Order: sequence, then C-alpha cells, then structure tokens
Amino acid sequence: MSSHVKIVTGLIIVGVLVILGMKFVLPMIQDKTQKATSDARSTKGTVTLALDNWVGYFPLGSQEMKKRMRRSGYILECINDGADYAERMRKIKKGEYQFAVATVDSYVLNGAVENFPATIIGVLDESSGGDAVLAWKDRVKDVDSLKREQGAKVAYTPGSPSEHLLKSMAVHFDIPSLRDRSGNWKTHTEGSEQALKKLLAKDVDVAVLWEPDVSRALEKGQGEIVKLLGTEDTEKLIVDVLLVNREFARDQPEVVKVLLSNYFRTLKYFRDNPDDLMESIVDDTDLDKKKVATMLKGVKWVNLADNNQSWFGNSSFGAIPEEGLIDTIEAVVQILRDAGDFAENPLPDKDPYRITNSQFVAELHQEGLSAGQFKKAGELKVPDGPEGSGSLERPFAQLADPQWERLREIGTLKVRPIVFQSGTSELTYNGKQELDKAVEYLRHYPNFRVVIKGHTGLSGDAKANRQLSQARADAVKRYLQVTYSINENRLRSVGYGSEQPLPRQQGEAKRAYSYRLPRVELFLASEVF
Repeated sequence: MSSHVKIVTGLIIVGVLVILGMKFVLPMIQDKTQKATSDARSTKGTVTLALDNWVGYFPLGSQEMKKRMRRSGYILECINDGADYAERMRKIKKGEYQFAVATVDSYVLNGAVENFPATIIGVLDESSGGDAVLAWKDRVKDVDSLKREQGAKVAYTPGSPSEHLLKSMAVHFDIPSLRDRSGNWKTHTEGSEQALKKLLAKDVDVAVLWEPDVSRALEKGQGEIVKLLGTEDTEKLIVDVLLVNREFARDQPEVVKVLLSNYFRTLKYFRDNPDDLMESIVDDTDLDKKKVATMLKGVKWVNLADNNQSWFGNSSFGAIPEEGLIDTIEAVVQILRDAGDFAENPLPDKDPYRITNSQFVAELHQEGLSAGQFKKAGELKVPDGPEGSGSLERPFAQLADPQWERLREIGTLKVRPIVFQSGTSELTYNGKQELDKAVEYLRHYPNFRVVIKGHTGLSGDAKANRQLSQARADAVKRYLQVTYSINENRLRSVGYGSEQPLPRQQGEAKRAYSYRLPRVELFLASEVF
C-alpha cells in the first residue's frame, strides 16, 4: 500500500471517529452543560416506581410526593403497568424498576418465579373494602350461590389481589367451582378496569375489582350488582407493600431512605389535609366527592410508627412490637398452597424474613422522622440547638390542637410525685428537684414530644379542680422551658382535674389512695407519620 493511500485511509478513519464523537459525545457534553446552567443542576437522578390505579397507591404516586422527591433532588417516574405483576417482577429483577408496589400475595406468587428479586421495605396499606367480589344478583346473589351455580363466569386479573381474594374464598368457604383449575369459569383481564367493563357488558356474571372500580360498578349497576365479599370484612388478607430491587437497596440505601421519608411525609400531609386528598382523587378519577369518600373508606394506610412496631416488629419505647407482616406472609403462603399454586413453601429456605427488610423503617423511626423535626424533604437529621445546648433545645414544628390529639402516646416518664403548695400551682423546691431528675431521663429521648397532664383528687368542685390541675401543668411547662430551654412547641400542658383518677390498688388504704391522686404526669408522645 502506497504512502498516499495510507494517508487517505488514515484521514477517513479520523473523519469517521470525529463524526461518531460528534454524534455521541457532543450530546453528552450539551446535556451536562444544560444541567449545569439550569435549576436541574441539583438533580441527582431519576427513580422509577411501578404501580397501578389502586387508590391505596395514590399518595405514593401523587403530585405531592413527586414535588417532595424533586425538592430532595430526585425525579420520581411512576409507571402504570396495568397490574401486570409478572412483568413487574421481571423488570424489577432487571433493574428497569428500582421500586414497585405489590400485595403480599402477588409478590409471593410472581416473585417466586424470579427468585424474589426485591425485598419488602414498607407496608403501604391494608385493603378494608377496597377490593371486592361483585356479581349480577340475578345470577349470583351470595357466596353460597357460587357453590350451586356451576356455570358462573368470573373475571379477574391473574396474579393480582383479585385472584388472591378468589382463592381465599375458595379455600375458606370451600367453593369447588373456584378450585377447579380447568379454567372453564375463568375470564382473565388486564387490570380491574377491564374486569369492570366485562361485568357491565354482562360478558361475565362475577368480577373481582379494586377501587375506584368497585364504586363505579355499584354506581352503574343501579342496585342490580351486589357485593358478595369485600375486604372490609377481612383482616391482613390483602396487604399492599413497597418493594425495592435488592442490588439498588444495597448500593444506594440513602435513596431508599429519602423515598420512604418523603412517602411518610406525603401520607401525613394528606391525613392533615383531607380536602386536598379528596380534590386530588376527584381530579384523577372523575368520580364525585361522595363516591370518593366511599372509596377512601376501603383503604387503611399504614404510617411509619405502625410500620415500625406493628408490621415489622421493631421494638419501641414503652410498646409491645408485633410482626404483622411476617404473619401475613405465612398466611398467604398457606392459602396459595391450599389453592394448589405451590406444592411446598416457595420462600427461600421457607423463611419469610428472607423477603423483608426492616432496616430502613427502623432507621427512619430512630433518626427522628416520627418526631416531626425535618425542615425539608430528604433531610434525615436535625442538628441540636446552639452549640453546647444538647438535645433539649432541639426545634419542633408547631402543632394545632387536633394534631396534638392524634399523637401516639409512647409511655409515661418515671417521675416521683411533683409537690405543690396546698391548693396552689406553686412548685415547691422538692417538686423542682423531681423535675430535674425527669429531665435527665428526657435527654435520652430527644425525638419525642411531651404532654404534661395535671390531675387532682376526687373531692371538691369539678370545675375548680380542672382549673387547678391546668395551672399546675402550666407551671411544670414553664419550669421546663425557662430552666432547660426546652422548645415550647415540644410541650403541651393539659388539666384533667378529677376526671381521670388512678385505679385503686388491691388492699390500698383510702388515705394512701387519696395521696396518689393529685399528680402531674409527663407523657412522651410521637407524631404519627
């Protein structure tokens, strides 16, 4: 090959490389420059979440949630896959979805095929009327009718809560027609909306739906469509959970915590602003407010405190933990085995703990989300007050009276009787000493608010007793604020007078009992996220 040809060939290769560079590298440079010179420079990435139109998922996929995630630096991309649970599991296994929602039963059923590619990191809600089996009453008027009516056609979404509700009915009510695996009675649909269409068109006699389609069916059926069984009559049967890809949880745990913290904040926002929740769902479903109100009664959302204590079984100060999630998983496995889906327990090592991860809920609860101390979404800790002040001066958000009433009482601090001058609200020296000791205990629990409850004995005028007990509770509150600079928003004083007397102990003398009744108690309380 001549030198001239070599030069030409080299120039061609260089030209091709330049063109390829312009095609692939230039857009990357332009994208980086565009982000760096705009408000998108703070964006840390996009998080994908697979869900469907079940109303229980509404807060998770709401605009409020997306705004909070955006303020935390992440774009939340919600993908409605029409309740295709099998495909949802395949994509979360591939990492195309970082997060996904599912019911416990649908995850056990579909996750087993993919070797359980995700772990359960949160319980979102429990269906309490949000899922139901509905029928044309001239064909199937009640559950027992399904035992007699061999030719009934049933529409449902395979691998979904609909199928699990049917299986539960078949097992618990011994309905042979629903246990027939030949499939003559089955009409498979892609989601609740399609099942509703088939029911209204009378292509089927029975349909298993979830909200908002349950409400739509009852409305459009005009009394001719009846509910055979709804989850308002069940407990821990249809439980919705949040899943995260295992590798993503391992490699980016901070993102998992940000999403969970924003979700529980969103849930609390909608609980404190029910009108906003109502308006948002009305806009999303085109149902009127009356129907939405009925629909909302069918779902019980699970806050952070209940996730931590009642579902994941993490111990909490003064509370007895429960493992509702493990109980649900084990019950689901038994139903699926009885229904013939599995010959044996499909869980890895037959161990339900292999598909749960309580770490994130426990850490959020411990770090103070439940105390309402965050200043912005995604901020996982609040610094102490001025340097050297310790946790007692930590800031707390102000609460209105209804919000105080909704706090979860964690337990009563151990405090000896706080003594006052007889008939007055003036703290004695000994009373102040007891409060000093109580504050030393309080330092160990910086995330809890304090409700100061004043009580009197049984004798005397009830109104005067209430006033005296309120004055004494106020005196304790002032002492804690002035002496220890405890944030005012952290404290609430309430006087009950003689309305809440202590129970009398067996064999206790009347004089000793009367001595115990006048008291001021310090209750630790947590905001319910």
